[in-house]
Amino acid sequence: MTTPDEVIRPEEHYYIVATSAPITERALVLKQGDTFAVFDHFGDIDSSVRNEEGLYHKGTRFLSGVTLQLANARPLLLSSTVRRDNVLMSVDLTNPDIYREGSVVLPRGTLHIYRSKFLWRDACYERIQIRNFALTEHHITLRLEFCSDFADIFEVRGQSRERRGTLLEPALTRDCITLSYRGLDGAVRRTEIRFTPAPQRITPQAAEYWLDLRAKAESGIVISIRCDDGGGSSAVIAYGDALEQADRAVRAFSQMRCGVSTSNEAFNAWLDRSGSDLDMMLTQTPHGVYPYAGVPWFSTPFGRDGIITALECLWMSPEIAKGVLCYLSATQATEVAPEQDAEPGKILHETRDGEMAALNEIPFRRYYGSVDATPLFVMLAGAYYERTADLKFIESIWPNIQLALSWIDEYGDIDGDGFVEYFRRTSKGLQQQGWKDSQDSVFHADGTLAEGPIALCEVQGYVYDAKMRAATLACALGRSEDCDRLRNEAARLKERFTKSFWCDEIGMYALALDGAKRQCRVRTSNAGHCLYTGIATLEHARWIAGALMKDDFFTGWGIRTVAEIERRYNPMSYHNGSVWPHDNALIAAGFARYHMNELTAQVLASLFEASRFFDLNRLPELFCGFDRRPGKGPTLYPVACTPQTWAAVAGFCLVQASIGLSIDATRRRLVFTRPVLPDGVEHLRIRNLAVGDASADIVLFRANNAVALTVERRDGKLDVNLIT
Repeated sequence: MTTPDEVIRPEEHYYIVATSAPITERALVLKQGDTFAVFDHFGDIDSSVRNEEGLYHKGTRFLSGVTLQLANARPLLLSSTVRRDNVLMSVDLTNPDIYREGSVVLPRGTLHIYRSKFLWRDACYERIQIRNFALTEHHITLRLEFCSDFADIFEVRGQSRERRGTLLEPALTRDCITLSYRGLDGAVRRTEIRFTPAPQRITPQAAEYWLDLRAKAESGIVISIRCDDGGGSSAVIAYGDALEQADRAVRAFSQMRCGVSTSNEAFNAWLDRSGSDLDMMLTQTPHGVYPYAGVPWFSTPFGRDGIITALECLWMSPEIAKGVLCYLSATQATEVAPEQDAEPGKILHETRDGEMAALNEIPFRRYYGSVDATPLFVMLAGAYYERTADLKFIESIWPNIQLALSWIDEYGDIDGDGFVEYFRRTSKGLQQQGWKDSQDSVFHADGTLAEGPIALCEVQGYVYDAKMRAATLACALGRSEDCDRLRNEAARLKERFTKSFWCDEIGMYALALDGAKRQCRVRTSNAGHCLYTGIATLEHARWIAGALMKDDFFTGWGIRTVAEIERRYNPMSYHNGSVWPHDNALIAAGFARYHMNELTAQVLASLFEASRFFDLNRLPELFCGFDRRPGKGPTLYPVACTPQTWAAVAGFCLVQASIGLSIDATRRRLVFTRPVLPDGVEHLRIRNLAVGDASADIVLFRANNAVALTVERRDGKLDVNLIT
């Protein structure tokens, strides 16, 4: 029998609905700016088969169907992939046997059809090249069919609406189909599909070419699909010019980070894909570059995700952290708005475009329902200063840091007990407001859901680290009284936390305190974040690390979110037994903070080995928490985002933690503390690691059962130290 707390209502919890088994063939994903696309492996879109397929722009699906037919038949697939830099998708097809009056008039494999697609400035560009390898001429019909439902991304996720806008009559010219929709918000959204050369026949649903292909000849078609959300969009340009500009933009993003390579080519393939996924998800905003969270469900700014992504790759790309801090400072809440879960000083949870957000059918147009984004913001500011010594920038956002600290003390501590709790202000908002935000993620040992206000263990760690880092910033800014006060507050919090959250019964920190101040005595990965932030005592850190690496937690592919022995454990759940790469990265970085680098390297090795089983070596948002089995890879989670940015950069965080790298820009010093290389990696090279105006190339390598290093190149004043 289903209990009330197990009933899922998508409209209440923003649950991502999965009504059928996932399609076994991989999806091909492109993303650029505020536009992304999910195609099948033929390069088509068919949302009736895989619900999330489509071309999306600013929260709306502008195409829900695109199919290519050859002589009224689907071509045969030869291969398909996305280029390593994620810019260009390529699909190789050929014709099936084509019959006429009972005879094969075109044997399969006669024609080669090559489709190449990319996104650039609100548009999808495609070139189709058809080559005839026969010794004779062939006449063939090529047909492209299109449709659009103009669905909001939340509709695609499964949320129902009582009313929708109106699909308008398609507009046709000799070389263009325009599909339009007038939303309930008054905006007219248009999908403009333009063909070069013009097709021989065009209808509201399709374009048809009658091709005369001479022997060994080739013919080409270019299609541009422009998304116009009613606020204006970029003009479509020539295919070659657009591709050149898209290539140039991605190269600029990739040059923002230092290079990392190893002696292991498979390991390099993982890191290269991770870097390319990061570049793809970076989006230029009016406030700087921002890493959008994930495709398809979270291709938008998220506060928590952006901050954790920036922290994970801060050592190699501090410019991303600066962009995140600028964006979140500009969008910081300034007033109480219960319908948005907003209070002065609170940092953004997420922002959404689209019709449903504009109509307030969802609260996420600008939504603040996360308890951890605000202390994480302060943490990132402090970490950015340590990495860059950019005091001028810190001074510019100091008022935002002060507002965030004020929110922690005034609004975050709902009941005045010294801990930061959450309790949603609007029934439309998220019920759980930590990083595990599914409705069943916070519970007691008997499985009953905890009632709020809820104080999560890792959030107290974030607050502790935020205050310690803010104290350092205050000192650098000459605010000695603030510095002393913040350090004292952090010390008192650590003492209270140890007394209130440590649970001998489970051998780690309790997941949370509920509204009655009862411990949620559940073994979870949340406790591992307390090592990352330094709030854990040394003794407790060792206990927690030992527990997280035992079979109850460690699957062989990574650390589960919930121990196998807990009541609500389910390896197929979103948060109660699955494996999340970013979670593992923060935990493993915590191991390194307490000088347990061998455990860090073990987690790094497990996720690297998992990446080899995923398409394109791409770690997804999460995967199922089943034990590792001989001859079998990790089990996919059906609706995981892939790519997901904080999963993509988890490898970089793990590399930094494993080699024990810390960067002190104020002293112009790199320190490698007890470095460990994962199994299978004999050496690791870091190229162009910049600190201020200095930079270095460094190689770490195995030597006599230890790890040594050499500085291959050094420009400017930069000390490099190895502590063994």
